[in-house]
Amino acid sequence: MSNFFSSATLCVAICAAAPGVFCAENSRQLERLDRGVVAVARDSGIFVSWRLLGDDDPQALFNLYRNGEKLNRQPLAGATCWTDATGTPADRYAVKTLANGEEVAASRQVAPWEKPYMTLQLNRPPLSLDSAVLSAMQQRLEQRLWQQPEQRQERWQPGYFPNDCSVGDLDGDGEYEIVVKWNARANDNAHAGMTDPVLLDAYKLDGAHLWRIDLGINIRAGAHYTQFMVYDLDGDGKAEVVCKTAPGAKDGQGKNVILGSDDPSADYRSEAGYILSGPEYLTVFSGATGAEVATIPYNPPRGNTMRETWGDDRGNRVDRFLACVAYLDGAHPSVVMCRGYYTRAVLVAYDFDGKTLKERWVYDSGSEQDVKNTAYGQGNHSIAVGDVDGDGFDEIIYGGACIDHDGTLLYSTGLGHGDAHHLSDLDPDRPGLELFDVHETKPSPAGVELRDARTGELLFGRPTAIDVGRGLAADVDSSHRGFEFWSSASDSVYSIKGEVISTRKPSVNFRIYWDGDLQDELLDGTRLDKWDGKKAVRLVNFADFGARSINGTKQNPCLSADIFGDWREEVVLYDGSDPSKLMIFTTTIPTTRRMPTLMHDPLYRLGVATQNVAYNQPPHLGRYIGK
Repeated sequence: MSNFFSSATLCVAICAAAPGVFCAENSRQLERLDRGVVAVARDSGIFVSWRLLGDDDPQALFNLYRNGEKLNRQPLAGATCWTDATGTPADRYAVKTLANGEEVAASRQVAPWEKPYMTLQLNRPPLSLDSAVLSAMQQRLEQRLWQQPEQRQERWQPGYFPNDCSVGDLDGDGEYEIVVKWNARANDNAHAGMTDPVLLDAYKLDGAHLWRIDLGINIRAGAHYTQFMVYDLDGDGKAEVVCKTAPGAKDGQGKNVILGSDDPSADYRSEAGYILSGPEYLTVFSGATGAEVATIPYNPPRGNTMRETWGDDRGNRVDRFLACVAYLDGAHPSVVMCRGYYTRAVLVAYDFDGKTLKERWVYDSGSEQDVKNTAYGQGNHSIAVGDVDGDGFDEIIYGGACIDHDGTLLYSTGLGHGDAHHLSDLDPDRPGLELFDVHETKPSPAGVELRDARTGELLFGRPTAIDVGRGLAADVDSSHRGFEFWSSASDSVYSIKGEVISTRKPSVNFRIYWDGDLQDELLDGTRLDKWDGKKAVRLVNFADFGARSINGTKQNPCLSADIFGDWREEVVLYDGSDPSKLMIFTTTIPTTRRMPTLMHDPLYRLGVATQNVAYNQPPHLGRYIGK
């Protein structure tokens, strides 16, 4: 196995057995991916890249073919990319893997993209509203945009738009499929108003529409309601889709998702658009067909005394949901569904055996404001998963708190709720993982903090008197060992040792690997920049190709992840002139670095799975690669 993944916190034993079969105790179930070959036309020639897998021999060799003819004189032992200077869009490319000097496996043959992005044609759903309702919606939004000048440029049009996306191998062929969440009207918990049903679609990369799940009128649309996990939970090589459902939901086969004598036509929405009564479910859908596989009552329920239990009775606290996937036994993925973080916080872990969901454990902070000894009030608008204590099992970072793999509290910092956090080996000179977090508490003893992810020990903290809404940790400066971090609290950029290295900060949004060196680039909306230590240097603006980001002022991609090609990441946005299309961008910059796909790094893969949760966060590797 490649040394790239051999740190203590990322111990992954992989064997060449069938999906779901493990070759060592505490080995992790790993996705069986193909080579993911991608070819893209450049100004001159064709750029081709492909995956090195986590279970490949580190010295694995490859041959590259164009139209059946080998291009390389000697087997390729370096980076898994190649620029074919004489290639044309009419050519076809494939990669063959060598073992003991013999070709043993061939990739599928691919045609080059003629543009630096792939267009994925979607089946955009119609919006069934009459003209009077649409006119009223338009007027309300225009008034809101007038009151919020920074959003006036977002001219609203009625209809469904692509929102968060996720990926998984839904049909077991080694290639990722994309699951798209469609939103029309959506609302934050803090705001009243009706929303339109949330829809989940699955597409193959060739555009084939596999299925559509309609979550119905009793699931509110918004960042805090519709977390969906796409992951192979039962080890059969095909990913499932897991999310909260309710009466009115229909699976990918058009069948009602319903329990017992519940009424599938019931409408539990209040006049203000909140859904604070009626049954709540948790459903596992087949990734291959979209069919309902298992449904159980959602735990924890709202309860009869929401104000006493959660802090209010209008849905701003009780209807705050998070979700993640974690290897709680060190070998198999469990899905963890969460409710609440401003006050009471409850996490429930489930195992899925292909037919049924079995509860593994429940963590409940209780309703008492014991912030130092529970996760009460500590949750973020985001969630992170990783083996923070090096025991081979995953823990769950719940904002200012950490839940151990057995469902007990590992620690709580008491620093309270926040919007963003970043988990990785931020400081390579310290053992284990570190976490960078920002907090809303006003005033806060450490509104911007860096901590030991295992113990919660504060390594760096700055007191703040404001809601620190954004923060980013990324390795953007090669002249300083370890990550750098910065936030909306000030213009200072800090080294991992807490030294101010710049008073002109870059964007505070996403990080991404793009240009081929070992530092992060910066992704903010449609703009992708390189930080030179003093200023941002623009590499590409995807808006020049007509692309749009999502989630308003959050300006997230629909997804950023290593979907295909070499270890650099792809950016998924939608076409601003035609919301029925996704635009998937990949780099065409050559690199000399050879690394396995990031999706075989456990911390990174789980970060991709949770990227769609609430306020989207970029995935990070589980180890430092900057040097």
